[in-house]
Amino acid sequence: MADAVVHSKAAIRVLLVDDHQVVRRGLRTFLEVQEDIEVVGEASDGAEGVAAAEELKPDVVLMDVKMPGMDGVEALRTLRELANPARVLIVTSFTEQRTVVPALRAGAAGYVYKDVDPDALAGAIRSVHAGHVLLQPEVAGALLSQEENHAPQGRGGSLTEREREVLGLIADGRSNREIARALVLSEKTVKTHVSNILMKLDLADRTQAALWAVRHGVAG
Repeated sequence: MADAVVHSKAAIRVLLVDDHQVVRRGLRTFLEVQEDIEVVGEASDGAEGVAAAEELKPDVVLMDVKMPGMDGVEALRTLRELANPARVLIVTSFTEQRTVVPALRAGAAGYVYKDVDPDALAGAIRSVHAGHVLLQPEVAGALLSQEENHAPQGRGGSLTEREREVLGLIADGRSNREIARALVLSEKTVKTHVSNILMKLDLADRTQAALWAVRHGVAG
């Protein structure tokens, strides 16, 4: 695991978790030239990644799915159990697309393919850091079908009108800051609404909330 790097406080702190050193080196080389992104450490498997995330407190974790020992999905579940606030962006290959669904259900904020354009990768990191959920249509559809028998039904009536508005904007991929601007609220108030929505619908995170909204016709 690499030592922490001291950069601007405003930079997005990123942890790289991949069992291939050449992949980590390539990611680090590109990301370190981004003025607003700071690579704070590396890990070679899920267990090291969890430990590093707890120690370094990154904003975003770039996590491979298939790794020896603890894989990416199990690492995600562990981070959730530890209530680690880092946003996790899964890095996978196109042939591993079916593994993305379990990762999203385990708490990932989105995913990118390993052949992603460097600028698109930087954009994805900024996006999940801002609170967005990155889902491509085909994966969203697969996740919806798998969630159908697991998600709570008929609880939308317990939401207030304002909470339904917030939920619809979450489904549109808006961050808390963007929701606050759209509804003329403070970010603190939006965070409270989001927490209430998750509690009332018995959902674990924004990804599940977005999918619930799509399935129940709340999304715009």
